[in-house]
Amino acid sequence: MTTKKSTKTLDDLARLAKVSKSTVSRALNDSPLLSQETKQRIQALARKHNFSINVSARNLRVRQSHTIAFITPDCEPNFFSPESMFGFEILGGIGNELRSLGYDLLIANVNPLDPASIHTYFDSVRVDGFILLTSYNSQSTIEKLIDVDAPFITWGVPMPGFSYCSVSGDNIAGGMLATKHLIQNGRQRIAFLGGEPEELTVQHRYEGYEKALKENRRRAVAKYVAYGDYSYASGLDAMHRLLKQAPDLDAVFVNSDLMAIAAIKVILESGRRVPKDVAVVGYDDVSIALYNNLPLTTIRQNVPLAGRLLAQNLIRYIKTGEITNVTTPVELVVRKSA
Repeated sequence: MTTKKSTKTLDDLARLAKVSKSTVSRALNDSPLLSQETKQRIQALARKHNFSINVSARNLRVRQSHTIAFITPDCEPNFFSPESMFGFEILGGIGNELRSLGYDLLIANVNPLDPASIHTYFDSVRVDGFILLTSYNSQSTIEKLIDVDAPFITWGVPMPGFSYCSVSGDNIAGGMLATKHLIQNGRQRIAFLGGEPEELTVQHRYEGYEKALKENRRRAVAKYVAYGDYSYASGLDAMHRLLKQAPDLDAVFVNSDLMAIAAIKVILESGRRVPKDVAVVGYDDVSIALYNNLPLTTIRQNVPLAGRLLAQNLIRYIKTGEITNVTTPVELVVRKSA
């Protein structure tokens, strides 16, 4: 005769149900945040495996605020700059979609190096979940969100070793599209101007750049690579460095439209012409790309769509516990700079 193996922890039951620990807690507490079907499925598994609700499960809050917090990235001072427009455009998509789903949007400033303030928002039931933009120093914030069982979703490539919801553009494809376009236009010495090199997003764009070069029997060369931090000032500085270390370059793939516009300024001031002497391709296709004095050839991410998906998939996760990792397609938009 066999006996049922007792499942002792929320983690055990979460693995069996293939959902997050916070979803298990909500199901055991009959939370209104979950669908009836999801609650019944998890509760049936709990009975089958002799699961006993412990103190940590009982501590789960069941009230709802119908508010989602967007965590502003302290490390990205240009995220909401009028020049960039990236932050405004992605927030527009998030806010419109949340409104249609019956939720409000709260802007929350959390220092990624001291993310304890997440408790202030979540434990006090000010918000039901979080949306954040990942960067090279997001890990502490993500670990804190996981630690407090807070529902969240990120914009950006998900970090390895963690299981959470995300939406990101196809950065490898974007890097390949930009580089192939420059190669097809006869460019021989193509530079890469990236964001922070520690970021997975930047690494994936570099991978696409490198792949396109290899497919055309070329290789990436260190002197044609420089990095910034997505700001206009860093674009100026990085382009100066590129022209100093590789004065023979005839094209540059830049990881943001704002840095690309800064790069064009430096190229023109050096006496070179864009695109005749040096072609420039940006990334994102925010408003500034079209309305710049020299309309920018760029990789379009469809930022408003990304915002809508972030809202939709976070609410789905809150209600069902389903973890989704969505990669959105990108496309090349050809204008005057390349």
